[in-house]
Amino acid sequence: MDLSYSPEEVAFRDEVRAFLAEKVTPDMQDKVRGKGELTKADMENWHAILNAKGWLAPNWPKKFGGAEWNAVQKHIFEEEAAMVSAPRIVPFGLGMLAPVLQKFGSKEQCDYWLPRILSGEDWWCQGYSEPGAGSDLASLKTTAVLNEAGTHYVVNGQKTWTTLGQHANMIFCLVRTDKDVKQQEGISFLLIDMDTPGIEVRPIVLLDGTPEVNEVWFTDVEVPVENLVGEENKGWTYAKYLLTHERTNIAGVGFSQAGLASVKRLAKSEMAGGKPLIQNPHFAARVAQVEIDLMAMSTTNMRIVSKAAAGQAPGVESSMLKVKGTIIRQEINDLARRAAGAYAMPFASEAVEGSNEMLPDPLGAGPVAAKYFNNRKLSIFGGSNEIQRGIIAKVTMGS
Repeated sequence: MDLSYSPEEVAFRDEVRAFLAEKVTPDMQDKVRGKGELTKADMENWHAILNAKGWLAPNWPKKFGGAEWNAVQKHIFEEEAAMVSAPRIVPFGLGMLAPVLQKFGSKEQCDYWLPRILSGEDWWCQGYSEPGAGSDLASLKTTAVLNEAGTHYVVNGQKTWTTLGQHANMIFCLVRTDKDVKQQEGISFLLIDMDTPGIEVRPIVLLDGTPEVNEVWFTDVEVPVENLVGEENKGWTYAKYLLTHERTNIAGVGFSQAGLASVKRLAKSEMAGGKPLIQNPHFAARVAQVEIDLMAMSTTNMRIVSKAAAGQAPGVESSMLKVKGTIIRQEINDLARRAAGAYAMPFASEAVEGSNEMLPDPLGAGPVAAKYFNNRKLSIFGGSNEIQRGIIAKVTMGS
């Protein structure tokens, strides 16, 4: 298997680099690196820039307005964007819902919703997890009952850990439409307008001091039957399809490469025992180990990308990448926090939003602890690493 880039792929990489050099501003980079907060307007602006270039929906077919990149092109863009601290594409509508609509939705749903995702007219969030249904998602309790006229579902229940739900006007939800069958067989996939009466969004403040996630409550919320994706009680199939995409993307090779470069920069600046920290044997050994792990994962990722480019869908490899990728990113976050030393002490959002006079920070390391605390979630969301290890064991042992 040839893991090197072809001349065409190298040319594409050069085009991506030139585009990012022109469009990614220092203000964007500062906010991505944690010296501030990306606002909804910032994220919408980046989406608009990419959409104008035709790059906002890299894996969508061209007939839907996408770039129709192959897996290698998508990998190149994500890696290059991470290395220059470009804003990340908000994935919920573009990378999660859209593939489900394109594969399982009706023509009318695709014709209506997909252009609105591209234009930014709709901001989507994900309604999967519940207080008693995280990795064990099939035990979800939110119900959707069809009214007597057969025109609407009436939804009641609660979703939690809804990322960026405070910005969303739409949410795609897994709901229980049949309580009398096996858990996985009684779930449906609904598209719900967040402005519908009966919906309440409550922020959850995370360890880093930011309200990135939310609780979403549904009380007698009426949803038109036209907003059912695919068939009733087939939502578990659609959910698994979506999560395969999410878990592969969580690997975050580009983010880890950028983070490791930052760790090395910090470790060369900070002194320990009269020498740069990078020369400390224990610290240097940890850096070396995570770099080896990252190189191995990057190679594995390229193998999977190569298979995908040849038309082979990822299977258990998605779980492998999810587990290893999140472990590596968390180790890099910890190394950065240790390298920053006292400069990593402030972690609440208000501590990194003040002027340099209020927060002396010659290393630019103020946001390091915030990232460390925030990224503890990586091994939990998208299916916890414990669950992913079970999937890997089940498949590899043939049971």
